Amino acid sequence: MDIKIIRTEDDYKNALKRLDEIFDASVGSPEGDEAEILGLLIVKYEKQNYPVEAPDPIEYIKFIAEQKGMKPKDLMPIFGTFSRVSEVLNKKRKLTLNMIKKINERLQIPYEILLQSYKLSN
Repeated sequence: MDIKIIRTEDDYKNALKRLDEIFDASVGSPEGDEAEILGLLIVKYEKQNYPVEAPDPIEYIKFIAEQKGMKPKDLMPIFGTFSRVSEVLNKKRKLTLNMIKKINERLQIPYEILLQSYKLSN
C-alpha cells in the first residue's frame, strides 16, 4: 500500500484510477483498507478543488416539493396563504425565519440551504 496525500491533478487522477482497480476489495483486507483511505483522500481533494455551491433555496424548495408530489397549494401550511406561497416561489418575497423553520421540519431541507442568500425578482 503506497498512499500519499493528493496534491496535484495528476495525483488525483492516479488515485481515482487506483480506487477503480481496488473498489470491490473485501472490507478489512489490505486493499479494502487502501480503498477506504483513498476514498477519504479523494473526497478531501475534491472539496478543496471542486467546491459545490449550495443550491438556490427557492429552487431547492420547488425541487423537493415536486419530488414529494406537492403542488403550491400543499405548501400553504408552511407559508400561510396561497398568495404568500406564490410570492415566495416567484421570489417576490424573502423567506422568514418562521418559514425556514417550518420548511426544515416539514420538507427536511437543511438550514444550510435555506439560509443561502438569493435575489428577489423585480
